[in-house]
Amino acid sequence: MKEIDIYQVEAFTDRLFAGNPAAVCPLKEWLPDNILQSIAAENNLSETAFFIPTQDGFELRWFTPKVEIDLCGHATLAASHVIFNHLKYPKDKIEFGTRLVGPLSVTRNDDFLTLDFPSWTPESITIPEAGIAGLNGLRPREC
Repeated sequence: MKEIDIYQVEAFTDRLFAGNPAAVCPLKEWLPDNILQSIAAENNLSETAFFIPTQDGFELRWFTPKVEIDLCGHATLAASHVIFNHLKYPKDKIEFGTRLVGPLSVTRNDDFLTLDFPSWTPESITIPEAGIAGLNGLRPREC
């Protein structure tokens, strides 16, 4: 198997062991899903981000140790950190394409990164009584 670079990035902090860790693996092309899943399981972090370069930016995917997920903020932030700081991306805005949520972007302003994510319309749900019991009987308020 070919060698794959891997970075472990502590998101939301500038101190070691103080943030939300994510693994980041830059790829030149997509590997089979079962290989991506195995790498994420081996990393054993909450998420591993994989990306490949495209004509317009990068394509990005996220895996937990068990499944591929729709969206992950801290792993996107970690991937952006790797692209800007380790791969020396020259632009101040990264455009990500994703399979499940569409386009995302991350903008660099000095040492700060701003994520632009989709906004989903909230939906009302009914909480099962077992869920209410787990909240010590407290019922949520309507907003």
